[in-house]
Amino acid sequence: MKLLIVEDDLVLAQEICHLCGKWGFEAEYLEEFEAVDREWERRQADLVLMDVNLPSCDGFHWCRKIRELSNIPVLFLSSRDQNSDKVMAMVSGGDDYVEKPFDPELLLVKIRALLRRAYEYTQNEREYIGNDLIYDRSQGILFYQGTPIEMTKSENKIMGLLADRKGQVVDRESLMQHLWSTDEFVTDASLTVLVSRLRAKISAAAEGMEVIRTKKGKGYYVE
Repeated sequence: MKLLIVEDDLVLAQEICHLCGKWGFEAEYLEEFEAVDREWERRQADLVLMDVNLPSCDGFHWCRKIRELSNIPVLFLSSRDQNSDKVMAMVSGGDDYVEKPFDPELLLVKIRALLRRAYEYTQNEREYIGNDLIYDRSQGILFYQGTPIEMTKSENKIMGLLADRKGQVVDRESLMQHLWSTDEFVTDASLTVLVSRLRAKISAAAEGMEVIRTKKGKGYYVE
């Protein structure tokens, strides 16, 4: 999941970014605040951490602008602890509010809760295959840390079937028939080559991660 940090205290923004990285998220922060909505649209983050006090326009304004584009979770971070500010955050379209200085564990719990609530309905479309490795069925794309791994049509078909049957061994005959169903004829030898190339691509993109495993004499599986 990708987080966008909208915080004009750049030291704090860097600290939050570092924390998010330790927690397994991809995170980046803004250094300019003239067009926060357009910056979000360009970066397409899954969650925004939004400060209230920002140059030019406040976080409430930018939350409303983002709400015109998306329903992504927006978590406000602010040293302003008045109830009126918390109400304004919710009225502006925010999902939660954390006061500064904050406990990092509390922030983590809040982030995870918002992501779970916002995206749990899409879990059937996303198969989590390993750390930071996701197969998105709706797009037919394999992502590592948010970056797509380029696959051929045949490699994608193989990855899709293995992801659909995660934890189960898929025999070679089933894989070949799955490829034949798309009018692409493969032999036993060419299937071996396709799987080998797919493994190599994933390993190169995902820091040596071994994803596709072999059950000797039976077939392949992902855990």
